[in-house]
Amino acid sequence: MRRFSVVLAALALALASLPASAERIKDLAQVAGVRGNPLVGYGLVVGLDGSGDRTSQTPFTVQSLRSMLEQLGVTIPPGVNPQLKNVAAVAIHAELPAFAKPGQTIDITVSSIGNAGSLRGGSLLMAPLKGADGQVYAIAQGSLVVSGFGAQGRDGSRISVNAPNGGRIPNGAIVERAVPGAAPGGNVTLNLNQSDFTTAARIVSAIDGAFGPGHARALDGVTIDITPPAGDRIAFLAKLESLDISPGASAAKVIVNSRTGTVVMGGNVTVMPAAVAHGSLTVTVSESFDVNQPNPLSGGATVVAPKSTVSANADGSRMFLFAGGTSLESIVRAVNAVGAAPGDIVAILEALKRAGALRAELEVI
Repeated sequence: MRRFSVVLAALALALASLPASAERIKDLAQVAGVRGNPLVGYGLVVGLDGSGDRTSQTPFTVQSLRSMLEQLGVTIPPGVNPQLKNVAAVAIHAELPAFAKPGQTIDITVSSIGNAGSLRGGSLLMAPLKGADGQVYAIAQGSLVVSGFGAQGRDGSRISVNAPNGGRIPNGAIVERAVPGAAPGGNVTLNLNQSDFTTAARIVSAIDGAFGPGHARALDGVTIDITPPAGDRIAFLAKLESLDISPGASAAKVIVNSRTGTVVMGGNVTVMPAAVAHGSLTVTVSESFDVNQPNPLSGGATVVAPKSTVSANADGSRMFLFAGGTSLESIVRAVNAVGAAPGDIVAILEALKRAGALRAELEVI
């Protein structure tokens, strides 16, 4: 049975009783329309040390090479199928930052889409990067930086560290087209990173206190509409995002990762009065063999007979009590006192939730 692991953050325990600290608006929200845009492209990496695509299995690599050579004035005779080992077809992706202007550079990530063993030592040839609208916004080219490596023997044995069939090119693409920005003027809209009515109300109060009443209003738990004062709009946004507020306390949650067994409890988790008893049953099956010898001069044969031993052990369960309003620190101390395994903690939390004693949202991811 897969063993579970528990992460009960010591920082959460230490800060559970402390008041929320002030945070800048720029850390809690973003201005609507100020966002990056994903770019994607296709290209060829050349100069590999025999670790490129096996072209018999990736015909699109040869097709791309033919097309590129034809554009450069080189024609491959019909019927000739190049057996390449130093070329790989790759996908390229990047993010075009907000307000990026032509001539600026951005980082790109290059990943093999064929069966290349490694991209180490390769160089990406010029490739266009397109946005969701199909327009070319950047041109990528450069030498790859690959952190992983791999080695393979003639018998098929192989060892690899990280992923050698992918890499990055710092400043590997030049912006060719700027994304049209929002029209200047008009109201400014803030979108909170996480929906919270308390935080939205406090942001409205902070803005009205800094720029005068009536400048901001919350439309919902995420959106805040702001009427900027007359004057420099950039200076207003700079002052706006630097305002400090105390965000609302987060909701009480217990997060359980069903794949890894990780359990994370928030600082606001409490338990109503409840008594819990938890035990476990262990069943052990062992296999052995007995040798049966015949009597002397009986003419019988030696027989080997299998022997199975089945035993069951029920560990004594101990009951522990949660008092009303028990804090996160008390919950952890009580569960650890009875020696409950991480997997048992998940079962205890689920039972407390079903009994109505766990004052928190139990979320399984």
